[in-house]
Amino acid sequence: MLLNNLKENYPKLITRLEADGYSAIFITRVRQMVKTILAESHLKGWDSYYDVFRYYEAKLESRDSIVKKKTIIGAIMEFDLNGKYPDRTPSGLTKKSAYTKLSPGFRLLVDRYRIAARNNGKKESSIKVESSNASSFLLRIQESGIYRLEDIAEETVIALFLSRKDGPHMNKSQRKCITNVIRANMQFDPDACSKALAAIPTARRATKNIQYINDSEGQAILLALDDISNPLTFRDRAIGKLAYFTGMRSSDIVGLDLASIDWDQDLIIVKQQKTGLPLELPLRAPVGNAIFDYLAKERPSVNIPPLFLTKNKPYRRMKDPWNVSALILAEAGIRQSKGDRKGFHIFRHHLATTLLGNDVPQAIITDTLGHVAPDSMETYLSADISHLRECALSIEQFPVSEEVFVNA
Repeated sequence: MLLNNLKENYPKLITRLEADGYSAIFITRVRQMVKTILAESHLKGWDSYYDVFRYYEAKLESRDSIVKKKTIIGAIMEFDLNGKYPDRTPSGLTKKSAYTKLSPGFRLLVDRYRIAARNNGKKESSIKVESSNASSFLLRIQESGIYRLEDIAEETVIALFLSRKDGPHMNKSQRKCITNVIRANMQFDPDACSKALAAIPTARRATKNIQYINDSEGQAILLALDDISNPLTFRDRAIGKLAYFTGMRSSDIVGLDLASIDWDQDLIIVKQQKTGLPLELPLRAPVGNAIFDYLAKERPSVNIPPLFLTKNKPYRRMKDPWNVSALILAEAGIRQSKGDRKGFHIFRHHLATTLLGNDVPQAIITDTLGHVAPDSMETYLSADISHLRECALSIEQFPVSEEVFVNA
């Protein structure tokens, strides 16, 4: 196990637990377990936090003791590997991730990448995604009987990821994640890493059909957000109107602080989670009123910066608002079929296509959505129905009877 990060930073974990009101017993147990891991990991041959937990699981008899030990070890693991502080949600120890099934050698590749990525200032969310994709790739390789990086061959990768119609495919984004993890290990084994990188062929770019909200669905969403008789909370309504009227990303909505709302200038000021760049948006009346209602009538009276808080103690910044989006769409009576997209990204897509349909210049839309690359608009252009209709060719000159279309 690579424990330099834990050794240097675990006092921050203890301080955070104390600030969040965790019990003295829980904090003491966390501190003792950290010291045990640091002192005995090498002696006991622990290669991962899963080995630590399995060691204690075999020794403990009562289920209650096992659950408590899993909670302690899981909290330390999330802090060390993912930079995540405890928030009373299940840790990765409860999930059978690909990383947990990797051989010690392959796990070491991922661990080294995490350390290098953090030292380079990469966001924790990006580290988590890239670690997960690389772990899944390495597990598939491992299941084919290969346990060393230098033994990975191009024909193996093609057989496992690129040629099977019914199996998992490697897209361009996944390939980037995998190569980033391997490159982080170049200084330790340049020959093996170079060979593995050469064995990963260029991945095909996946093309998806984009779901979008039409005008009637948009009206249904607004009616649901304004209907006080339904079970949506003030927080739900404020988040929904932010997503609908500003097109903000979910990560930026939950990243808002109280100071992000400039009531005097009627502005929303946020540092974008995806790009790291600042973004200023107008605070329109429907959005401002919804946020004010949440602050005045529902938000807990605690002096902490996040705008949107969890519903239960200890109050903290809420995370993924996907459930909020799903609730809003359910109250609106739309997007309830299997496979329908229910995240807030379709709200963002709706704003973009609405602006396009009203002839707003693409440069302004790009600034509104906080895009860095101009070609980011291409996805939204494909759903700009009003302008796509202008490109349609008449078929009046073709000898096709009307019955063909009536019976179609």
